[in-house]
Amino acid sequence: MFNVGDQIVYPMHGAGTIHAIEKKNILNEEQDYYIISMPGEVKVMVPTQKAEEIGVRNIIDKNDVSKVLNILEEDETEMSDNWNKRYRDNMDKMKSGDIFEVADVVRNLSFKQKEKGLSTGEKKMLNNAKQILISELVLAEHVSQPEIEKIVEDKINLSFEENRLHEGTIADAAGLNNNIVSKFIPFDGADSEE
Repeated sequence: MFNVGDQIVYPMHGAGTIHAIEKKNILNEEQDYYIISMPGEVKVMVPTQKAEEIGVRNIIDKNDVSKVLNILEEDETEMSDNWNKRYRDNMDKMKSGDIFEVADVVRNLSFKQKEKGLSTGEKKMLNNAKQILISELVLAEHVSQPEIEKIVEDKINLSFEENRLHEGTIADAAGLNNNIVSKFIPFDGADSEE
C-alpha cells in the first residue's frame, strides 16, 4: 500500500508522485485509485488493489542510483541481430519496470544509434526508455531534469568512446581494419606538367 506523497514508478510510464487517493465509480464499479502526477503535467489513475500486480513500486534510493549510473558506464550487453527479437527483448526489459533493465536498454540502444543508427521503432523505444530512466533519477537525486539528462548522456558518451576506441585500437593492432588504404602508392610524376 502506498500513501499520498509517495514517489513511485509506474512501468512503461516512469516515475511520479501520488497526488491523492480517490474513490471513483468506473463502469459501475467503485474502488480506490492512486492519482499519480507524472512528468509533463500528466495525471494517471491506478486502482490501488492492482497497483503492485501491475508493477507499481517505490523509486530507487541513492545507493541504487550509483548502480544505475554504473550500468550506463559499462559496455553494451549482447543483443540479437534480428530486429524483431531485439525489439521484443528490449520491450520485455522495459515492461519489467526494473530500472536496471531500463538503463541497459538506454545504453544498448544509444550505442547502436551511434554505430549504425536506429529504426523509427527503436528510436521511439530509446526516447521512451530515457524518459522513464530520467524521470526516476530526477526524483531519486532531487535534481533538475536537464542535470540528469546531461549526466546520462555524459556517461553513455564516455562509455561508448572508451569501449569503441579500445576495440578500434585492438583491431588496428591485429590488422583487422580493412576500411583504410594500407598501401602507399608513390606518385612518379610522369604525368605531371613541368
